[in-house]
Amino acid sequence: MSDAIELGLLGIGLTGPGLPSWAEAGPQLRGEAPYLQAATVVPPPQRLPAAERRRAGTAVKLALHVADAACGDAGLDPAGLATVFTSSGGDGANCHALCETLAHPPGPDRLVSPTRFTNSVHNAAAGYWHIAVGSREASTSLCAHDDSFGAGLLAALAQLPGLRTPVLLVASDTPYPEPLHSTRPLPDSMGVALVLAPGAPAGATARARARVMPAAESGPATRCRDAALEDLREHIPAARALPLLEAIARRQPARVIVPASPHLSLELTLEFAP
Repeated sequence: MSDAIELGLLGIGLTGPGLPSWAEAGPQLRGEAPYLQAATVVPPPQRLPAAERRRAGTAVKLALHVADAACGDAGLDPAGLATVFTSSGGDGANCHALCETLAHPPGPDRLVSPTRFTNSVHNAAAGYWHIAVGSREASTSLCAHDDSFGAGLLAALAQLPGLRTPVLLVASDTPYPEPLHSTRPLPDSMGVALVLAPGAPAGATARARARVMPAAESGPATRCRDAALEDLREHIPAARALPLLEAIARRQPARVIVPASPHLSLELTLEFAP
């Protein structure tokens, strides 16, 4: 990816603290209304059967909800989309429950639930999604700590020239319970999903040229214009998407820097049709 990649953004899904959806977050992202802090509410994913909705944790529900919202915004059948799922920690609540079980003395209380074990893997959300939508397309699940959104975006962009079809990127994070929360504090849950297409497709919400750069050359990450949103960006890895979403919501040409690792950054130059 030494050369710039031309891409179009076809759809967006968003759920986070005080940001219940992409449409509802628009005024705050454009600076037309003050951002008001509120706990994240994750709607149950309608694509899952009732039994699966009961088994799935918040991490899976959040990822599926924003993925569905982005596909709906793009007007595309999700079964035909390759996916990249990224999270800085996966299902923290399930990890906590497994640790509690394993901390018991040997005996019946130390037996691990098969459902919990299934949900403990980092690609659980991707598995639920591809089964729910009937997709056989390629899927990648990754984790890069605080740079997980940028690493996921890089992975999605790298596929566009070869696939020549849209790719669904889903970034989500949920907090750990205590005592893990004290070691890895996240203030709330947040999910972002983007449907990206190669080239400059008609009807795209935004068009961009993306380029990978050494972090030393790109300069620091783009910050949010709103101080309260910047606080979210600094404390929830999935919220690293917010400066990009601010620029898209304002529909003004912009250069956005998103860290993809301690050594690499993505430079996105945004353009909008008149």
